[in-house]
Amino acid sequence: MAFHNELGKRGEKIAAEYILKKGYTILIKNWRFGKDEIDIIAIDKSDLVIIEVKTRSNNYFGDPQDAVDFKKETFMIRAAEAYVEIENIDYNIRYDIIAIIINNTRAIINHTTDAFYPSIS
Repeated sequence: MAFHNELGKRGEKIAAEYILKKGYTILIKNWRFGKDEIDIIAIDKSDLVIIEVKTRSNNYFGDPQDAVDFKKETFMIRAAEAYVEIENIDYNIRYDIIAIIINNTRAIINHTTDAFYPSIS
């Protein structure tokens, strides 16, 4: 497996442990709908939380969360809408980003809740 794939999987594991400690309930990881994927789908109180995890070994080219652009948001929204419909879920939906920088000694976690809001079309 390529280094960036290993780093991403490690980051997703760290993110899952982090949100479990915060009291979230994880419903599923790496849920796919067509070409769209959601890294983690969880419940936090009365919210269905759609979580994108971005992991980097440094922030030399910018912070990991900056990689979640409008196109990625659109993919997340489309996948979340499909998940809600397929699973017949009736929760408020929240979109979070967990950005992780992993270096040799530690992982720095930046969790942005309500990272973006779907536009009404």
